[in-house]
Amino acid sequence: MTWTTLFGAVFFIVFGVWALLWPHNFYDTVAEFPPFNLHLFHDAGAFQLGIGAALVGAVLWSDAVFVALLGGSVAAVVHAISHVVDRELGGNASGPWSLSGLALLLVTATALRVASRR
Repeated sequence: MTWTTLFGAVFFIVFGVWALLWPHNFYDTVAEFPPFNLHLFHDAGAFQLGIGAALVGAVLWSDAVFVALLGGSVAAVVHAISHVVDRELGGNASGPWSLSGLALLLVTATALRVASRR
């Protein structure tokens, strides 16, 4: 079970980094569903990284709330960054702010969960 979980984590992390950092190559190689949408691949990468982080966390820690917060925090932080980087592509002007606020909230909750376990 551990090896399967780690395999899944590596899969999501590799494909998440690929979609996030090399979206055109990812589109051409894996996900050619026209039309190409740069921000969509940035978001897909963000959420795949969050899933990968949660899978790694599940192998390392038995605290389900912490693991969920870890995965959510990673996804939310990278998602917020993608909205800041892609703000000139369109979307809601409040997106970078509201998503950054959500990311801050989840990271704070994750840190508080760690502190409460000590």
